[in-house]
Amino acid sequence: MPLRHDVRRGVLLMLAACALFTVMSALIKALGGRIPVAEVMFFRSAFAVPVVLLVVARARRGRPVLDALRTKRFPGHFVRATTGTAAQACAFFSLALLPLAEHTALTNTTPLFVTLLSIPFLGEKVGVHRAGAVLLGFAGILVIAWGQGGFTSALEGAAWLGMAVAVGNGVFSAATTLLVRRLSATEASTTITLWQSLLMTAFAAAALPFGWVTPGWHDLILLVLVGLLGGAAQIMLTEAWASAQVSAIAPYSYSSLLWAILFGWVAFGDVPGPLTVLGSALIVTASLYILHRELVRRRRG
Repeated sequence: MPLRHDVRRGVLLMLAACALFTVMSALIKALGGRIPVAEVMFFRSAFAVPVVLLVVARARRGRPVLDALRTKRFPGHFVRATTGTAAQACAFFSLALLPLAEHTALTNTTPLFVTLLSIPFLGEKVGVHRAGAVLLGFAGILVIAWGQGGFTSALEGAAWLGMAVAVGNGVFSAATTLLVRRLSATEASTTITLWQSLLMTAFAAAALPFGWVTPGWHDLILLVLVGLLGGAAQIMLTEAWASAQVSAIAPYSYSSLLWAILFGWVAFGDVPGPLTVLGSALIVTASLYILHRELVRRRRG
């Protein structure tokens, strides 16, 4: 079983998971749009299934793994997998259109949209602190767009689409987060995780006949690596969250921005401009402040 309250272990695992997820994103970007998004998603999800089964088996301590599929809330799992699939599709599609650093910054907007969607989803009241943080985060999005030429004729239509879809990932990821909160009231985390993995793989497989491209050996290797790295990163992320409190390690998840800048520069020659760096800093600051306010609310509650 994973260790508990081991902050050093949690931080190291979080940093490693973020690095692997960013390498995975770089590999998807290296495919250059030659492989349809649904096909990339299938390889990513299919290779994650054995990883998920391993994690579920460890968590169930010898009890039958397939018993984790028992649920009375299948519609909830279906909707949660649908939003998760939409979020993944947005993330993978935008990778072909944006530099890695900009893509990573814009897909880190999930906490902003979780705050907004919690109003209609959960009936929460958003106070001035969290509302201000959301506005700060959206200012960061506008600053990144400005840095990409978004308020001049310099930004091409493909880049605009990439930015919009990357932000769409934040929206769907936020919806997924809130759906998981609802499911967690009655469902075990292993049940949620297993249904998510199986359903997302099935969704991607169902789309394959509409856009299959037989990959060459080079692209096939990249696709397999996408699945393997994504699965390994998922294990590390799971172990990280199990090692320490969320408040202690969540800030390190934003190391993905640093990895994205490094890998984007080394692999693609992309160097983010000062406005991209500023916009990313605003998004991260807003997200961390929202986390801080959530912790304050829990202590008061």
